[in-house]
Amino acid sequence: MSEPLILVVDDEIEAQRALIRALKKEKYHVEGATSANEALGKLAERDFDLVITDIRMERMDGMELMRQVKSRWPDTLVIVMTAFASIDTAIRAIHDGAYDYLSKPYEVDDLRQTVHRALDQSRLMRENLELRQNLAEEKDHPIELIGMSPQMIDVYKMIARVAPTGATVLIEGESGSGKELVARAIHANSERANQPFIALNCGAVSETLLETEMFGHVKGAFTGAAYAKQGLFESANRGTVFLDEISETSPNMQTRLLRVIEEREVQRVGSMERIAVDIRIIAATNRSLKKLVAEGAFREDLFYRLNVVNITVPALRERMADLPLLFDHFLKRHSRRIGRRVAAHPEVVELLSGHLWPGNVRELENMVERAVALNTSGMLMTSDFGEYLSRKREKKSALFSGDLVSLEEIERQYIIHVIDRCNGNMSRAAEVLQIDRRTLYRMVERFGSREAHQTVE
Repeated sequence: MSEPLILVVDDEIEAQRALIRALKKEKYHVEGATSANEALGKLAERDFDLVITDIRMERMDGMELMRQVKSRWPDTLVIVMTAFASIDTAIRAIHDGAYDYLSKPYEVDDLRQTVHRALDQSRLMRENLELRQNLAEEKDHPIELIGMSPQMIDVYKMIARVAPTGATVLIEGESGSGKELVARAIHANSERANQPFIALNCGAVSETLLETEMFGHVKGAFTGAAYAKQGLFESANRGTVFLDEISETSPNMQTRLLRVIEEREVQRVGSMERIAVDIRIIAATNRSLKKLVAEGAFREDLFYRLNVVNITVPALRERMADLPLLFDHFLKRHSRRIGRRVAAHPEVVELLSGHLWPGNVRELENMVERAVALNTSGMLMTSDFGEYLSRKREKKSALFSGDLVSLEEIERQYIIHVIDRCNGNMSRAAEVLQIDRRTLYRMVERFGSREAHQTVE
């Protein structure tokens, strides 16, 4: 991958040169432009990873330049700088697509850290695009996994590596996090892509029904078996079987599954005949199988057979940077379904970013679908979501309930309290807390990963 390239735009020549010198000391490749039009010309000629622009410039200002860049080169990140900083300008810059906002005169350490983070994100975005393109090119199949966070990049990499191998995969993650989408992406990019993909929720049916669903039965095997039935393992021959909620299977079913994995043979209920099957098995669970093994509730040998390759799907609250992308995806999807265009006010994403999403991506999609279905104006507002989110926040933990807690726990509860009081407006909450908005997002992600959502549910 080529070295990152930065474009500095400032009509004050000395300020531009000083910034270029500071960046070159960090061994970056840097070019300069003295106007927005010159910058656009350079962007049309070369692929820049990052643009750093002053706001106040003649003819076209930095804000308009940023909007043009985001419209024409959406993968190019923009940092805006100004000597006339204000909260309104900062909020407008971030809302319009700026990666970050710095005031002049800047601290060199702040500049260095901001540029480093921006280039890291630019690299991740390129990797995300390349991985998704590689997956799609291998097999012409739409990939609906959405996200460019580091956690999702790791998931894409695992899919790309394991899909062609035929190995058994265990997918772990909370309910609603997208485990079946990961399974489908593995199948779609494997050599079995043109063969059946059959999914079964092991926790949704009784053991007796589950047995016949998986293995099939012969005529007369039990009362009501008026005809022979092929099980899903036979139906999926040469394809993929996805067993969701594998942790909910009984000891007897676990024994039969182990035999299928080891011998690649199935036996219909009521029959002694063994039928060979060529299948790939992908299992998923929202519980820790390792913990269930330790408790004696899940066969250890089956666990090792399933856990050849492990993929963990992150919870939504652990990858909040992906929320705007997911929201936009679901908004477009459900707008198409109702046959009319529905847009959303920018403050909607701010509001949703304050929620900790115990139901994960599925909860977000359900909320968007409901809002789109009930909307009559063509524009979603925060009021279309506020009632639902306020109900989710009704049960709040008191900071001082009489129990002794750590200082970190008090900080966690107070930040959640401020976000609630600001009705989910993260910019306003960051202002009240006197911290950077991105710092607040990172804190919410850190608290979320430690199950902070239990405090507000």
